[in-house]
Amino acid sequence: MSRVGKMPVAIPSGVDVSVKADQISVKGVGGTLSLAQSALVKVSNEGGKLSFAPANDTREANAMSGTMRQLVNNMVVGVSKGFEKKLSLIGVGYKAQAQGAKLNLSVGYSHPVNIDMPAGITVATPAPTEIVIKGADRQRVGQIAAEIRAVRPPEPYKGKGIRYSDETVVIKETKKK
Repeated sequence: MSRVGKMPVAIPSGVDVSVKADQISVKGVGGTLSLAQSALVKVSNEGGKLSFAPANDTREANAMSGTMRQLVNNMVVGVSKGFEKKLSLIGVGYKAQAQGAKLNLSVGYSHPVNIDMPAGITVATPAPTEIVIKGADRQRVGQIAAEIRAVRPPEPYKGKGIRYSDETVVIKETKKK
């Protein structure tokens, strides 16, 4: 059995989990998230803990039990604490400004780049060169952060661009005569 799939998911107070035949719903202060139920995994809720077991002895069912467990754990953590990604802008004149559900980027193009945030995702700019993306859905927070980074990814010679705050960019050496 999967090592991750063996561990039960603890449900904190203030989080409501409902397991139906076709989906698992998690509700908390951060919002409501749902996941389609897999036929290869049996989910049981006993004593405030969710347990995941493969429905049969196939390799796919074993792998899916660990996957479902981690996805549900991410949903529980998301609605209780939330997830966040931090981006930093490196470059002369590069700046970001959050206006409600929009992010305005000035990153060296001849035009400003405007990015609309989907529902459930909030963006903040504590400094003109910092972007903080928060939300309950881990996948969507990471996807939005990747889309913002893709506007101007860090280049390898000077390191200018948008990068994750914990990302290290290896600077290449320039051509010598």
